[in-house]
Amino acid sequence: MTEHSTRSVIVAADGEALAQQAAPYVAQTLATAASARGTCSVALSGGSTPRRTHELLAAAPLRDLVPWDRLHVFWGDERCVPPDHAESNYHMAYETLLSLVPIPPQNVHRVPTEAGAPVAVAAQYERELRSHFGLEVEDVPVFDLLLLGMGPDGYTASLFPGGPAVEETRRLVVPSDIDYMPHPRVTFTLPVLNAARAVAFLVTGRDKAPALTKASPATPASPPGASTLPATSAGIWTALPPASSRGLNRRSKRHGQHAHRQRCPQPRLAGDHRSTARPGAWRWLLGDLRSEAR
Repeated sequence: MTEHSTRSVIVAADGEALAQQAAPYVAQTLATAASARGTCSVALSGGSTPRRTHELLAAAPLRDLVPWDRLHVFWGDERCVPPDHAESNYHMAYETLLSLVPIPPQNVHRVPTEAGAPVAVAAQYERELRSHFGLEVEDVPVFDLLLLGMGPDGYTASLFPGGPAVEETRRLVVPSDIDYMPHPRVTFTLPVLNAARAVAFLVTGRDKAPALTKASPATPASPPGASTLPATSAGIWTALPPASSRGLNRRSKRHGQHAHRQRCPQPRLAGDHRSTARPGAWRWLLGDLRSEAR
C-alpha cells in the first residue's frame, strides 16, 4: 500500500457540517472501491452521530453515486439486543439508510444477535466474515471503509480500555462488556480495524473533547483508551469549536500535520494487504464538542 506522510485536521463547525463532509467522502470512497475491485465493503458504527450522514447518503445526489448493488454492509460493533430494538445499531442504520436505498437484502450482513449469548453471537459473525471474504485461518478481512466513533475515554467500536477485547489479536469478533454500559456487546478486534483500506471517525459531544485533544495520531498512547486507537493515522477530520480544537491543531502542527477548516479532502485508497500490513487511510471527523451526543 501507499504510505501517506501528510496528516490533516479538518475542522467543521457543527454536526451538520460534519455530515456534509462525511457523506460525500463515504460515497466517493465506496464508488472508487467498487470501480477498482468490482465490489465494495463498509462497516457501519452506531450511536446518534452517523444519523445525518446516513440521511445524506440516502438522498440525491449521493444516493446515485453509491453502487448499492455491489456494496456489502457490516457493523463494527453491536449491542446484544433484538434487531428491532431502539438501541440496535442495525436498527438505526435500517431506519436512516438501508430501508431507503436499493441495496439487495443479501448484501446486508447484520450481527446475528438472536444467536444466543454474546460469545455465540461473536463466533457466528466471525464465521460470516470469513465466509464472505474467503479468509484462511490467519487472514483478516480488508474493508474498503470503516466508520467509527469514539467514547469519552477514548474507546472505539466496543473496544473498552482495560477490557480483554483490546488485547485480542487472533479472533476477528469477540464479546465485549463493561459495567457502565446497559447491554453486552460484540465488536471487531484491532486487527480488523487496522487492516481497513480507509477509516473515518465521526465524533461529536463535549464529553469527547479531553480524549480527542490527547488522541493525536502522532501520540496514540496518550488517551486512556489509546490501545483501541490506530497505530498510525493518515488524516484527521475534526469539527470542534475554536476553543476545543486549539490544542488538537497545535499538536498537529508540531508533528508536521496540517490543520484545515471546512474543507473535505479527496479519499485515498490503499492496496490489498493482510493483517501484517500497515493500516490504511485514517480520518477523523469530529463534530461540535459543545453538544451532547453519544
